[in-house]
Amino acid sequence: MDADQRAAAHPSPAHDGAPGSRPPIPAMRGHDPRPAPAPAAPVRAAAVRRLTPDDLPFVATEHLRHFPDGFFARLGPGFVAAYLRTYLDSPHACAYAITAPPAPAPTPSTDRRPAGYLLGVLDPAAHRTHLLRFHRRTLAARGALALAVRPVAAGHFLRTRTARYARALLPTGMRSSIPTPGPASPPEPSGVTAVLAYVAVIGGARSRGLGGALVDRFAADATAAGCDRAELVTLAGTGGAGPFYERRGWTPRGISAAPDGRLLTTYELLLVRPAETGSPVTVDDPAHRGAISER
Repeated sequence: MDADQRAAAHPSPAHDGAPGSRPPIPAMRGHDPRPAPAPAAPVRAAAVRRLTPDDLPFVATEHLRHFPDGFFARLGPGFVAAYLRTYLDSPHACAYAITAPPAPAPTPSTDRRPAGYLLGVLDPAAHRTHLLRFHRRTLAARGALALAVRPVAAGHFLRTRTARYARALLPTGMRSSIPTPGPASPPEPSGVTAVLAYVAVIGGARSRGLGGALVDRFAADATAAGCDRAELVTLAGTGGAGPFYERRGWTPRGISAAPDGRLLTTYELLLVRPAETGSPVTVDDPAHRGAISER
């Protein structure tokens, strides 16, 4: 869940008196013979929008690049693309892309391809129901095929995830027959908790506030959807993005171990609803889009 962790300003170059440049001409009797300069074209700001099926190749490629240690990445690009697609058609999830504003240059770039993405879930229980109803067979088939040709991943799956994934994929009434591995989880807080699953920004577009814009959009949409809090996990220590989230108001809630032994810090953001502030939260796209976690 690592994100763009820096934000920097990009000042426009000023006149520096370089050789060949034309210095200002003093006004002559109140008249400047030069034509008035044309107003500068406005710089286009970063734009957050919904992900579309056309964005899936980009997202799958960046997902494999940014999260190579995730278990789903070990199953290959075919499974990753099918898994990411579940976020696009779920009414209980968010899937955003962001395009970077062009950097100051003599000829600004007009490339408006995505520079980052975010995937999250507004109602985990409802989203899981949607996933099981519409994507269970596809994900199970692709996962079985991927494991059949990847014996190392298959062994890792059997050791660390069989019981948990079986519980997640089975209907509710059949889950009680499968034991829960490991110690009992602490009780979840009351209310609906939105889950920020993934956020990533391509290397060439970092330090421009894109990761922050994606995270802020998710928090705003989760608030508008009536969620009480948002939650995410990132690697504990210097390898994670903890300082980035702390600067945005997220607070650490505890450390846990992933099935592969990596330590993860859970972060929480308490959401203030419009009724509590007296001002409405505007959402420019009410049609939210959006997994079974790979942790």
